[in-house]
Amino acid sequence: MEFGDEDDDWNLTPEELDSLERDAVQKIAQLQNSAAASSSSFNAFVPCSASNQHPHQSFQSNTHFNSGVNKAKISNPNAHDSAFQPSQLNPVLGYRSRAVENASPLAGALPPSAAAKEHVGDEGAKERPKLSVKFFLHSSGNVAAKFSYDQVLIDAVRKIPKATWNGKERLWMFPVSSLSVAESVLRDVVGFKVEVENLDNLVHRAIVAASLVPDLRDKYNKLPADIESMLLPFQREGVRFILQHGGRALLADEMGLGKTLQAIAVAACVREAWPVLILTPSSLRLHWAAMIQQWLKIPSSDIHVVLSQYCGSNKGGFTILSSSSKSSLHLDGLFNIISYDVVQKLQNILMASEFKVVIADESHFMKNAQAKRTVACVPVIQKAQYAILLSGTPALSRPIELLKQLEALYPNVYKNVHEYGNRYCKGGTFGLYQGASNHVELHNLMKATLMIRRLKKDVLSELPQKRRQQVFLDLAEKDIREIRALFCELEVVKGKIKACRSEEVESLKFQQKNLINKIYTDSAEAKIPAVLNYLETVIEAGCKFLVFAHHQPMIDAIHQFFQQ
Repeated sequence: MEFGDEDDDWNLTPEELDSLERDAVQKIAQLQNSAAASSSSFNAFVPCSASNQHPHQSFQSNTHFNSGVNKAKISNPNAHDSAFQPSQLNPVLGYRSRAVENASPLAGALPPSAAAKEHVGDEGAKERPKLSVKFFLHSSGNVAAKFSYDQVLIDAVRKIPKATWNGKERLWMFPVSSLSVAESVLRDVVGFKVEVENLDNLVHRAIVAASLVPDLRDKYNKLPADIESMLLPFQREGVRFILQHGGRALLADEMGLGKTLQAIAVAACVREAWPVLILTPSSLRLHWAAMIQQWLKIPSSDIHVVLSQYCGSNKGGFTILSSSSKSSLHLDGLFNIISYDVVQKLQNILMASEFKVVIADESHFMKNAQAKRTVACVPVIQKAQYAILLSGTPALSRPIELLKQLEALYPNVYKNVHEYGNRYCKGGTFGLYQGASNHVELHNLMKATLMIRRLKKDVLSELPQKRRQQVFLDLAEKDIREIRALFCELEVVKGKIKACRSEEVESLKFQQKNLINKIYTDSAEAKIPAVLNYLETVIEAGCKFLVFAHHQPMIDAIHQFFQQ
């Protein structure tokens, strides 16, 4: 019976493999002892001319035995009798090559190291036999070692600190901190040359850098109790993950799982590092301001929102600053919220400010490396002590779009676009890194060093049945003035209704109804730019969604927007 070599481990447990090896070694010893005890043992392998037994039968009965380790193929190195012809060989053995002539008996039944030991004993240590081991990054964040079964390698791997056997995946695994010891242990295996296929340089650099960041999970205790009690279990896990990775991480939960709240919770844990800078799409600036005020209970005046048109202090009580103001902008609030579009204009101010905490919402807005907003935002994020990137679409299928986000978090690791592109983006002759390669490795690397991602289907049991969320939109001041004028006119009509005589009431009520309808219609038209801006953010997130609208102008505008 022959055993194929389709799998390195033959679907056997280490204990079964050990048992098979012991059986093989015992059989070798028995045959060698038998050969040494009797000089006539040669006839057991080569048929004599006087024998009536078929040579095939004689050879097969003494040389072919079952082994779970390899194919057992035996030839007698001294068998040069003319009666021993190729045509008389056992069909299982094929042909009688020079390599087989020189091979030690039953060497094929042993693991590489055992066979090599016997070979070295015959010919001396002219060249050390080779064994191969492959290291790769496991999805758990540990380093995995893959190799064909060999007791010498197993004994060596057991010397690696915290090395464990993963029986399900049939891998040896150990933490990144043991990598240098693992390399040394395998390099120093006596009598063998162990060839190690090591981690890629970029992967090695990334996991080493991640292992050096401080674990800040003890700061979780600083989270206010009223916020902590409102977090869902997976959200608590997200906050701890970011703190564990030194406060520099990519929170890539699917849209609707509360990334904003988790980021605010992390900021609350590092309150000593305030003030905080928040980069966000323009449609979400006021939404962030409202969420911060709701959860952290800080004065609204300490939340500064940079808008492009309006300058005042009456929008929800927040301090509103104008990005178009000719005077110098002072971002001295506890929380300072600006859109990606104005970062380029304010970059000098931002770089001169001491923002130790930066939150970049919808960080996939920095996917284009050549875009001005990307070029302006990345240095601001790199400078911060704590950087929290939020994105519902981490673009794992288009790795080149992740590079600038990774560079923002780990500038000393992801510093060469060609190194990254050739490894993960199917780098071509002309450097057009638009494809994807080594996809699993990149995903494992990000999960191990900087990213946490949960999908709704994964945490469905933890979610409430229904959640309502208000999104505050930034309207143009001109539209707001017109709607306010309508409200004033409506109040006048209401006053007349109360004061007028009965015969005029119906006419005034009709006028009141028309004003209310006009307020609704004009409000819908005023919201169109802000709604389309918000929908662009939702589309960018790459998730499915439904839009319900009532007024025809809004429906028409949304329809045209989607067609474009």
